[in-house]
Amino acid sequence: MRIGIDVGGTNTDGVLMDGLTVLAEIKTSTTEDVTSGIVNAISAVMTDGDAPAESIEAVMIGTTHFTNAVVEARRLSEVATVRLGLPAGAALPPLVDWPARLRDAVGTHVFMCHGGNEFDGRAITPLDRDELLRAAEEIARRGLHTVAISSIFSPVDGAFEREAAELLAGELGEDVAISLSHEIGRVGLLERENATIMNASLRRLGRTIADAFREALRHSGIEAPVYLSQNDGTLMTIEHAERYPVSTFASGPTNSMRGATLLSGLQDCAVVDIGGTTADIGVLRDGFPREATTLVEIAGVRTNFRMPDVLPVGLGGGSYVRTGDGLTIGPDSVGYELPQKARIFGGETLTASDIAVAGGRADFGDRAAVADLDPAMVREALELIDRTVAEAIDRMKTSAGAVPVVVVGGGSVLLGEQLEGATEVVRPEHFGVANAIGAAIAQVGGEVDAVFSLAETPREQVLEQAKAEATERAVAAGALADSVRVVDVEEVGLAYLPGNAVRVKVKAVGDLEIGRNRVAAGN
Repeated sequence: MRIGIDVGGTNTDGVLMDGLTVLAEIKTSTTEDVTSGIVNAISAVMTDGDAPAESIEAVMIGTTHFTNAVVEARRLSEVATVRLGLPAGAALPPLVDWPARLRDAVGTHVFMCHGGNEFDGRAITPLDRDELLRAAEEIARRGLHTVAISSIFSPVDGAFEREAAELLAGELGEDVAISLSHEIGRVGLLERENATIMNASLRRLGRTIADAFREALRHSGIEAPVYLSQNDGTLMTIEHAERYPVSTFASGPTNSMRGATLLSGLQDCAVVDIGGTTADIGVLRDGFPREATTLVEIAGVRTNFRMPDVLPVGLGGGSYVRTGDGLTIGPDSVGYELPQKARIFGGETLTASDIAVAGGRADFGDRAAVADLDPAMVREALELIDRTVAEAIDRMKTSAGAVPVVVVGGGSVLLGEQLEGATEVVRPEHFGVANAIGAAIAQVGGEVDAVFSLAETPREQVLEQAKAEATERAVAAGALADSVRVVDVEEVGLAYLPGNAVRVKVKAVGDLEIGRNRVAAGN
């Protein structure tokens, strides 16, 4: 048996699963400290499913802890940022494009040093050890305990970053937390560096959250390992999460999409996840969320690590409905106050949930409280809801043809049985907790994203090499070797680089080997 937990802005959802069968589900309010809400959800599903603690083999959690910390610029550590690349890369220093509030939170402790590589792995300049020793001395003098190291084209060759990390750790002591950019981001120095600085700023919080999760399990009497959801639909050990907390960003929508593919049986479709405040629209490809191909901004900072391609729309069960100067729905919402403010629950605010009940799409609360609504207005509002979602799906499609649509989330009752541009609308059983189900069934993945030269190595050999490395990384992360499969291969020719260069991205996934608690490096 497994327990899946997903923490949202309004609700914390939990499921108890035996294999792929849902035994119990629960939806509780997200608490301010988040952790106690997780404890409540675990306790509730174990009670409802009549499951003793010793029967739980693993607990999977999707959390908003780290995303919230960055968005709010709170609980972040100051970071020593070391860039290897001089004399190249000096024109745009680290943190150059960060919002002032967030830049102040992580500190402007920047150290530009020699090193870095060309696209094919050739060194720009040798590493200057004396220069790094001077940087280490200054880092210690400033009392910094977390370091972000980035190097030009380090995804091609991470040797300079590893050597610099070894030297700094030797000078600063074992307690220093070092994040290396080639283990976190992709090709593109500034964006990869940004993601690495974010990761470094979250390392201390990562240890705190990991300890809190372990304590939550001990409080529940569970001795099984705990895993966290990553933003690509796969799992990582809690130890891996301590080292790479940015990997949890956007895990909520990803979990919903993974849950949608299990519940619906569809591998290629659009998914609409509607909560209390927003509707997240994504696309499944071979059962996994399509990844964003453009840079992803987080709290106003550009990053380039793997993230799902999700379009958020300001439409949810708690969205305000206004009928004054033309009918509007959202984007603002009553959020977690829906049970107090919506008219169907005795409040005075007209919400999208009130419209769904009045129009016969949902049956909860007091229908008599919305019996006075103008039927024409209700029909117009329902049409507006359907049209808003249909237009968002159309924006996410890569072709003009109709596609199957799976709707999940507690707010999915807002939608009708048909949508323009959809071959079918599937609202599967357990749709309200698809996010927690997605966390519970998540697999383990490994990824390679690097630039190769085809001048001397055949294309087929390069692809096989990348596939083998991605498979090895998935196994190292805890996947059963026999279950690993390659789910995505992408190659892009780089005409602006010499040597017939090509960028290759490969993703492999496999089933989690329960009981194996290993830390993945560079996953």
